Amino acid sequence: MENGSLNHGVDTASTITIKGILSLLMQNITSNNRVISLGMGDPSAYSCFHTTHVAQEAVVDALQSDKFNGYAPTVGLPQTRRAIAEYLSHDLPYNLSSDDVFITSGCTQAIDVSLAMLAHPGANILLPRPGFPIYELCAGFRHLEVRYVDLLPDKGWEVDLDAVDALADQNTVALVVINPGNPCGNVYSYEHLKKIAETAKKHKILIIADEVYGHLAFGKNPFVPMGVFGSEVPVLTLGSLSKRWIVPGWRLGWFVTSDPSGMYREPKTVERIKKYFDILGGPATFIQAAVPRILEQTDEAFFKKTINLLKNASDILCDTIKEIPCITCPLKPEGSMAVMVKLNISLLEDISDDIDFCFKLAKEESVVILPGIAVGLKNWLRITFAVDSSFLEEGLRRTKSFCQRHAKQLQRY
Repeated sequence: MENGSLNHGVDTASTITIKGILSLLMQNITSNNRVISLGMGDPSAYSCFHTTHVAQEAVVDALQSDKFNGYAPTVGLPQTRRAIAEYLSHDLPYNLSSDDVFITSGCTQAIDVSLAMLAHPGANILLPRPGFPIYELCAGFRHLEVRYVDLLPDKGWEVDLDAVDALADQNTVALVVINPGNPCGNVYSYEHLKKIAETAKKHKILIIADEVYGHLAFGKNPFVPMGVFGSEVPVLTLGSLSKRWIVPGWRLGWFVTSDPSGMYREPKTVERIKKYFDILGGPATFIQAAVPRILEQTDEAFFKKTINLLKNASDILCDTIKEIPCITCPLKPEGSMAVMVKLNISLLEDISDDIDFCFKLAKEESVVILPGIAVGLKNWLRITFAVDSSFLEEGLRRTKSFCQRHAKQLQRY
């Protein structure tokens, strides 16, 4: 028992991983129903979410050329770095150079690099809550003190800038901003991003901009990269091909110094980054070699199709959630592939908290949803909607049935 509730083998918050909890949930499934996972942000498992033929052909051609079987430079192939610099520069008021770009094995490795570069004795980092638990895990390994900045659900999950003012001190090294939002499904406005930049500048801290879901926006706010404000405050931009091109298994990410003022162009800083990359293993060389063609030749129609699929899925999700009294959605998703919904435990019998809810849902209905505690919010749920619409509808139907069975007598519906 933990705080009066069953923890079902889930570790403490500081050691939680999404994959770890999802694995435990899968092990808890006992029925013969088809398993429906609304817990992992990997749409590639569904036939409606396929990458573009250009990407596939670029990888095949690079592999069959026999030119990319050897080691790549540890910071990445020159042509790959140049192509990513040009791709990101399209949305910036200045041009990045290939020297600003470092190729990583997915965005997860970019997260680890950024925290490793910033860590020093006594340092602390400001992380969003809810957020992506890999940051906390990496911070623990780097002995970085974590301070949480709450995101405000009643304000579109905006960053609580008053909390930043209260938490930041002379030992704060960075503020992490995830936009489009994972796990909340929000997309920040230009005005809010500008306020974030001004606040970071006031405290003389840099911003780690996690933009792995960059351009996956389908609400009122267009995607604006944090690097737009790079002249005001240094920005480390993290991203990958994984989400926009639906190829998470290709492990092609980037760590970019969006810093036209030059803090990260100092020779000693650049040399330190390069030396760290010398001990890392980057993506396969032939995957890197395919990137320039992928970035240059992907048709806009492919992106529009993905956006439409995500928007339609989010509509299905929100419409169904309205039919389940114990679950509420404070913000309809405007981007990314997931959303946070609030669980009202007081309306349910035999359910002690979000962990208990998710384990019993998996056991009884073979539906996997991530408990909110995994991303920092107790008695919330993170639902991934980047799945085939028929799977999503079935998964939500089973969830509704589960909630009906467990509803308190006066609340049955």
